[in-house]
Amino acid sequence: MVLPDCPHHIVQRGHNRGGVFAEADDYEYYLANLRRFKRAFGCRVYGFCLMPNHVHLIVDPGRDAASLGRLMKRLAGRQTRWVNRREGRRGTLWEGRYKSSPIQTELYLHRCSRYVELNPVRAGLVARPREYPWSSFAAKIGRAKLDWLDADPCWESLGRTEADRRKTYAAWVRSGVEADELQFLRLALDRGQLTGDSAFRGKVAARIGRRIEFRGRGRPRKAQKTKAPASK
Repeated sequence: MVLPDCPHHIVQRGHNRGGVFAEADDYEYYLANLRRFKRAFGCRVYGFCLMPNHVHLIVDPGRDAASLGRLMKRLAGRQTRWVNRREGRRGTLWEGRYKSSPIQTELYLHRCSRYVELNPVRAGLVARPREYPWSSFAAKIGRAKLDWLDADPCWESLGRTEADRRKTYAAWVRSGVEADELQFLRLALDRGQLTGDSAFRGKVAARIGRRIEFRGRGRPRKAQKTKAPASK
């Protein structure tokens, strides 16, 4: 399910969990194409993290939901040709189609961003998220400049000034992801379900004209009680 004018949490993994990025040039090439094609297709990018064997993105396709598929197709194809040409190989680089989950903006957008940008810490690649050069975190807190990264719809609610917003967001990410929330976000993405509560599912069901079933366990109790900074 892909919805227009809605952020989506996306993951695409390397074939057989194999490596996608080996050198700095690989990461830079992917990000250059992300910058190019998100503009070409009218998408907005609110966050990303490029891991050695997979990528996480938070992308809003804009008015045309099909733009998300077009963007991901170009990114995957360009990166495959780049790696195959460099390594003198043939075949696929990716593990089939990407997975995506529409996000309930006001409640889960910053939760998904935190989950995405803490990936390198959970994997033991860095001790702190700001140390990882291939994610959006450093740009959001003002330690790097990415003029093509879009400010998410909840960003203004984090503080009165840009300095306040950066400080609030940094503290929010450093607070970490609780186990129940981690499981909920992973299941929603893996199963292609909505990342949101029952009210959000009701709104989307009415919008698309069909009932939406939530497979597996319900929304975690802790995620219901803990408010993201975007909701302040």
